[in-house]
Amino acid sequence: MDWMNQAAISAQKSDAVFFYVFGLSVAFLIFITVLMIYFVVRYNKKRHPKAEQIEGHVGLEIVWTTVPLVLFLSIFYYGWTNYEYMRQAPRDAMAIKVTARQWSWSFEYPNGKQSKVLFAPIGKPMKVEVRSADVVHGFFVPSFRLKIDAVPARANTTWFQATKLGSYDIQCTVICGVDHSLMLSKVIVVPEDEFKAWYFGGEDAPEPGKALRAAEAHPDLKDLPPGLAVLTAKGCLACHSVDGKPKVGPTLKALYGREQQILIAGDYKTITVDDAYLRRSITNPMDQVVRGYPPAMPQTALSEQELNEVVRYIKGL
Repeated sequence: MDWMNQAAISAQKSDAVFFYVFGLSVAFLIFITVLMIYFVVRYNKKRHPKAEQIEGHVGLEIVWTTVPLVLFLSIFYYGWTNYEYMRQAPRDAMAIKVTARQWSWSFEYPNGKQSKVLFAPIGKPMKVEVRSADVVHGFFVPSFRLKIDAVPARANTTWFQATKLGSYDIQCTVICGVDHSLMLSKVIVVPEDEFKAWYFGGEDAPEPGKALRAAEAHPDLKDLPPGLAVLTAKGCLACHSVDGKPKVGPTLKALYGREQQILIAGDYKTITVDDAYLRRSITNPMDQVVRGYPPAMPQTALSEQELNEVVRYIKGL
């Protein structure tokens, strides 16, 4: 991660506190080292073969008690005021609901749109309301110096304002289970007009920064089967495996033709997985939840061609 990349206002605030503490630490390191060398030379055994009793000095004791106290209080004040600043989002900030679950992230916007990556317009404040659907997680964007815990039954809030276009990692900082290392996502910072086109557009509106995300996160997509490339680019493999390994959602291996129990209108029904079922479960995942799995799959926008490729790939597993 690039710790010198100040890609958001939050990074600038955090870095200012860090460099203040770092500067004080370096200054005291030099000061104490110089004093240590001075006393070693000034009071070595050759110059003072016979030890002498040194009486206390009230003035020095007051100085070395007061100065560190003032410095520590200044560090606390500087850190606390910046913490409070990041807790109070601007009134015009867009509120994004961030949901953490084993082992993926989902993001919901005020108009109801959902995504597996966080889209943000450059130069606009974004408030994140972080929740957990299961265990404790940690929402962390290293390039923004932004970290907040995701706790069940509680919403923790903070905000950021991106200052550079690009794609920035989201990580989980709490060991939350066997696939903790796979709990990754992105903040995609795009021009404001590109974000508005997606946000105010219909379901078929192209996702902002799509080419950037695919190129950065999966440079080898062109070498994958088309259906697998779509599943990889859309982040579907964070919850579904293609090798039979259990994850948050059902494995896609040998799924086609299998009998599944699904919840429809409050009742469980047994169906056989076919083309129609696959298309419905991808485009409207909450309508048919597989028994034994949480209703956690966000709606993902796919073109007709992408949908066909995904269905064809699943059928061939």
